[in-house]
Amino acid sequence: MALQTKVREYREKFGYKQSELAEMVGARRETIVHLENGKYNPSLKLAMDIAKIFNAKVEDLFEFMED
Repeated sequence: MALQTKVREYREKFGYKQSELAEMVGARRETIVHLENGKYNPSLKLAMDIAKIFNAKVEDLFEFMED
């Protein structure tokens, strides 16, 4: 299963830079980069923190897809 993420779409819609989002959720910018590129599976806490920033559900931002 591969993780599909809409973090980049939401971040750009809200007008945040990767570094700004990272600071808001207590992560490194590199973590956001890897998350947006599908190369990092976030912890539940990080996923929930990001969803809260965008006033969205975790399921709106992240979805596992069959390979």
